[in-house]
Amino acid sequence: MDGVTLSPVKLILNPKGDIFHAIKSSDASFDGFGEAYFSTVHAGTIKGWKKHTLMTLNLIVPCGAVEFVCFDGEAFQQVILSKENYQRLTVRPGVWVAFRGVSNGLNLLLNVANIEHDPKESESCGLEEINYEW
Repeated sequence: MDGVTLSPVKLILNPKGDIFHAIKSSDASFDGFGEAYFSTVHAGTIKGWKKHTLMTLNLIVPCGAVEFVCFDGEAFQQVILSKENYQRLTVRPGVWVAFRGVSNGLNLLLNVANIEHDPKESESCGLEEINYEW
């Protein structure tokens, strides 16, 4: 899907504690830095739909499992990110995104965004407004 990229990222297993890479300025999907934040989502709970007009999202899930669904107005792309499927999901402006917690424990995602949060640069709609079978 145009505007959505899955990129491999390093997960270095270490007996003293694992190392989860997120993004480097040399990565092709790096579009600048504005802010980074963590978000949790409870098992079975869906957050979304949201479409940014300027912000590029770089989403990583180091704990639990989170199902992401992207919608470009014509097609859906779905992926579950977790420690077992450790990748970075990049969502460019203009693509709708929603996500739900999959694991019963902590479902934690990190977003490394190219700009700071501005509530005026995004649109939201109810889950029922985009026809997707969760």
